[in-house]
Amino acid sequence: MADLAPLPALVIDPIVRNALAEDLGRAGDITSEATVPTNATARAEINARQAGVLAGLDCARAAFRLVDTSLKIAVLKADGDTLQPGDTICVVEGPARSILTAERVALNFLGHLTGIASATASFVQAVGGTKARITCTRKTTPNLRALEKYAVRAGGGVNHRFGLDDGILIKDNHIAVASGVTPALTAALAKAGHMVRVEIEVDTLDQLREALDGGAHAILLDNMDPATLRQAVAINAGRAALEASGGITLGTVRGVAETGVDYISVGWITHSAPCLDLGLDISF
Repeated sequence: MADLAPLPALVIDPIVRNALAEDLGRAGDITSEATVPTNATARAEINARQAGVLAGLDCARAAFRLVDTSLKIAVLKADGDTLQPGDTICVVEGPARSILTAERVALNFLGHLTGIASATASFVQAVGGTKARITCTRKTTPNLRALEKYAVRAGGGVNHRFGLDDGILIKDNHIAVASGVTPALTAALAKAGHMVRVEIEVDTLDQLREALDGGAHAILLDNMDPATLRQAVAINAGRAALEASGGITLGTVRGVAETGVDYISVGWITHSAPCLDLGLDISF
């Protein structure tokens, strides 16, 4: 995707560095040190073994760079590109030990993030031609949220809030403790700064009407069937952004999108998307 802004090294490097430290442990790569001559060089290709959408290339490059700055990396694909089995993503050349040491961490990030981008793209494709946009949630891997939300963007989706501090989302438990939709919403709107949007979760059409009367900027329609979602869209009449959420699958997302909602949030694309099968092949 031409408009996909890369994450800065300031975000990527500490995460990748921690992964390398975990893998290298107390003694380093004792297998490569035992079996690979110090002066051996190699040429390696990272190839796709499944179709998908690429994400995480900068993480893979960081893994190789942090292990050995002398490694040369030729990039043949970009994040957001469609992959077919057999496509070469990048070529790495230099000391063989360094390539082998960085290999697993590079592939872990690349396969995981490409899996998220690919899952997102499948949902985006499924709702094509509707106005609905696929968005992620906060159901992310601890310490990897920035990377996983980037992968969602690489797959054509959009991001929900990044954390508890950048948007107010009043959930059912907040409503229960605050004694109702109106008290919770009134308090949130009074507290929010002028740059902070307020969204509230509703389970019924009556709660939707209450939220609209209370001035919610966005409303999360939780676990509503398509018929109820259509009624919600009609009642809303464009006043607030509507987000459908709750158990939405690739098989049901089209029907949800056709109701006219603005956003469809899918936690699965970050918390359960399978890794895409990628491999590093030594080609000398």
